[in-house]
Amino acid sequence: MPMKPLIIGVAGGTGSGKSTVARNVASELGEASVAFLDMDAYYIDHAHLPFEQRKTVNWDHPNAFDWDLLVRQLTELTEGRAIEKPVYDFHAHVRTATVVPVPPADVIVIDGILLFYDARVRELCDVKVFVDADADIRLIRRIRRDMVKRGRPLAEILDQYLSTVQPMHLEFVEPSKRYADVIVPRGGHNPVAIEMIVAKIARRLQPASA
Repeated sequence: MPMKPLIIGVAGGTGSGKSTVARNVASELGEASVAFLDMDAYYIDHAHLPFEQRKTVNWDHPNAFDWDLLVRQLTELTEGRAIEKPVYDFHAHVRTATVVPVPPADVIVIDGILLFYDARVRELCDVKVFVDADADIRLIRRIRRDMVKRGRPLAEILDQYLSTVQPMHLEFVEPSKRYADVIVPRGGHNPVAIEMIVAKIARRLQPASA
């Protein structure tokens, strides 16, 4: 019987370095196969709303996510079945018709700001990592990302940060830290923490290679 894949959940505030931690962990896993999921792909599709209305959606609230789809696809991966991960268009604020095939793997790494909010997702995660970083660092990283990758003006980014990102972080993201097995300070650039996480994963994978 194939061994159940190990699911590594990586949560933390916007710009905290979640993706960096996920990539660094995956790069240290040697021969183990790794599949990546990003929680941002599971935003609810608001294609039925006019564009100007879509821009006002609170994307940092738990209700912005399609939790049922995320749980279903994570469960399918744990059962050794491939999934078709949705693709979200952050310019138009809609789910596209494109999907990304994700095959089964030894390790599934998923990251997202609100990953530990839903109890079903927490239960599916074998290792829960919370990536911590100072608020000013996270804001700077978010500004750079949104301006370069999503083409948003600075004023719009700051307005969104003050109106929804920061309040939702304090209300939902920061409290979810209590569910973490490991808290990584200083974002993704913490080799000691990465080493510890990789060692834990390697021990869990040993029966599969024995």
